[in-house]
Parts: sequence; structure tokens; C-alpha cells
Amino acid sequence: MFRRTFWFGTGVAAGVWATTKVNRKLKQLTPDSLAATAANKALDVGTRVRDRAVGFALDVRDNMAQREAELDDALGLNAPVDRELAAPGRPYAIENSDSSNPKYVVDDRTTHSYNRNEDH
Repeated sequence: MFRRTFWFGTGVAAGVWATTKVNRKLKQLTPDSLAATAANKALDVGTRVRDRAVGFALDVRDNMAQREAELDDALGLNAPVDRELAAPGRPYAIENSDSSNPKYVVDDRTTHSYNRNEDH
């Protein structure tokens, strides 16, 4: 009698376990569940791609700044500017004596008109 009760209980437990597993699998295979799973996976992939793209963009920006500094050094663009070689007639300061009519202070050289039509 005890043996029959044990095997009956084991059979009931196995049946409940199998029914639960089958019902879970059927719920996973419904269209709504499949759509939700696909959306979650797409979000995960999108996040992963965005993180890699941001890392790549930062690497590109760092390497671009490094290469630009190398080119500036090679071309001498980081060297101090010599005032004697400045273009003639360029204003370099604004005199603030009369705030309504500011005047440009120009170095001792003559000023030139830079009208494109006068070059002909």
C-alpha cells in the first residue's frame, strides 16, 4: 500500500512538473511573447552597438587631435607669432576713448583696400 502511494505521488509530481514546463513553453511561443523577446533583444543589440560607436568616436577624436598636434608641430603652427611679420595695415586693438565711435588703432604701415574689383 505504501509502495502504491509513493508511486502515485511520484506520478502526480511528474505530471505537474511536465504540465508546468509545457505551459511555460507554450506561453513563450505566443506571438506577443515572441514580439516582446525580439524587442528586448533588439534593444540590447542597439545598446551594445551605440556603446561601441561612442567608443569608436572617442578613439577617432583622440587620434585626430593627436595627429593635428603632430601636423601643427611639423608645419610650425605652434611657434610664437613674430609681430614684425604681421600683415600690413591690420588693426590689432580698438581704442575705447569714445564708446559711440570706436577707432581702430593701426600700426605705422599704410592701410590697403581689399576690394576684389580693384585688383584688375
